[in-house]
Amino acid sequence: MNIPADAPFVSRPAPTFVAGALALGVHVLFVLLLVFGVSWQTRHPAPVMVDLWESLPAVAPPIAPPSKPRPEPVNPPEPAQAVPAPRPVVKEPPPIKPPDIALEKKKAEAERLKKQQAMQQAEEKTRADAARKARENQLAEQKKRELLRQMDEEDLTRRMAEEEAASAARRAQLAEARAAASKHQTEVASVVGQHRDLISAKVRGNTRLPVNLKGNPEVRCLVKLLPTGEVMSVRVTQSSGNVAYDEAVMRAIEKSSPLPLPADREARAAFVPELSFVHRPKE
Repeated sequence: MNIPADAPFVSRPAPTFVAGALALGVHVLFVLLLVFGVSWQTRHPAPVMVDLWESLPAVAPPIAPPSKPRPEPVNPPEPAQAVPAPRPVVKEPPPIKPPDIALEKKKAEAERLKKQQAMQQAEEKTRADAARKARENQLAEQKKRELLRQMDEEDLTRRMAEEEAASAARRAQLAEARAAASKHQTEVASVVGQHRDLISAKVRGNTRLPVNLKGNPEVRCLVKLLPTGEVMSVRVTQSSGNVAYDEAVMRAIEKSSPLPLPADREARAAFVPELSFVHRPKE
């Protein structure tokens, strides 16, 4: 806007008034904030953390509107320096109380007792289960032993009955065998006796007694025989005291060869391989 040179001079308010008003408003605003902050902190605030500043940031001076050109420059008065606002008083947060050691110990002790009780309950349950299993195993073992004992008793009774029956059968067989053996021995003895008589009769028939023989002298001879009854040799084992009679008996035995022997092998064993022959002239 161009002002003519001949226009009358119009006084206008200096721009320093606006700057001073703005600075005063800023200071009032800071005072209000400070008062509000202090009154709010007195209401038992919770512990907070704040940053402490060494000084408040500098407030930029308000920007003055551009001045209109004037016909004559007028040096404006120096603006009043802004008074720094007082530093806000910030209360330090109350110190954090250390945790109650007794309470922590009590809690820890309660937890330890709880864990210990849980462990004891678990151990008691384990012992109870082990005792129950042991009782069950013991009962099962007793039942098993009882069953085995009954089986053993039944088996023992059965075996005793079988052994008794077998023993009775053996005794019967032994009795039969003894009876048969006795009968056979009797038969063998009878056969042996019969053949001894036959041999004695045959030898007596071939004996030529001496003329001067007196009494009934006995002579014993050992005769070696073959299974066929043939005489291999004759030898006097006990003399009658009469040499002629002894020799006559020996000649009669040799002359009676082969001697009559039994067909039964067991009976023949009484004569073979050696026969003890006794001879008396009057028998």
